[in-house]
Amino acid sequence: MDGFIGEFFGTMILILLGAGTGAGINLNKTYAKGSSWLFVCLSWGMAVTMGVYVAGLLGSDGHLNPAVTIPFAIFGLFPWNEVLPYLAGQFLGAFVGAALVMVEFGAHFKETKGEENGNTVGIFATMPAIKSPLFNFLSEVIATFGFVFVLLNLGNFTTGLKPLVVGFLIFVIGTGLGTTTGFAINPARDWGPRFAYTILPVPNKGSAHWDYAWVPMCGPLVGGFIAAALETAIH
Repeated sequence: MDGFIGEFFGTMILILLGAGTGAGINLNKTYAKGSSWLFVCLSWGMAVTMGVYVAGLLGSDGHLNPAVTIPFAIFGLFPWNEVLPYLAGQFLGAFVGAALVMVEFGAHFKETKGEENGNTVGIFATMPAIKSPLFNFLSEVIATFGFVFVLLNLGNFTTGLKPLVVGFLIFVIGTGLGTTTGFAINPARDWGPRFAYTILPVPNKGSAHWDYAWVPMCGPLVGGFIAAALETAIH
């Protein structure tokens, strides 16, 4: 249960702060409306840092991401009996974090009519800058490969200042590789909030665009697999 609890609350904090950033820059009449991509990347980086700290203190390894958990298990870096509790915590935590953002910004969703600022699903889930399925998929593969490969060389990244290093890693992944797809690099970070957006009563919401959702699910898993395979081969 420690793994589930840590991953649940860590991912909840990650999405609460990360999707909260998305709401702040996209919804009408917020103080952060229209903030820059640099602001987005830094905020998501710090959201991951805080999530990892919470998860580590509550007894998990701070994965917060199926693209970490599953490849680690495949290559013997993580026990298989912990995989399902971790995944459950990640997806449920992401869903609850998104629901909290909907409550926090309820009045601002009401002030943001229809498609005037683009579909508000982008607050919760990723969408490509240019819809090109193959290249969108490859973007997520490459970005997640870089992310997971660095994680594998950090050791236990829940201790000391290492969660801060992970946050800066997210920041540079976002600035360097995230401008094509919004850098999901995490199936739970995308699918949990996308599902919450689909079924919960968000004012003025549009389509959840499940036609694109395979990209932030499959791309990160493949990228994480390649990173773990390469790390295993090197060692």
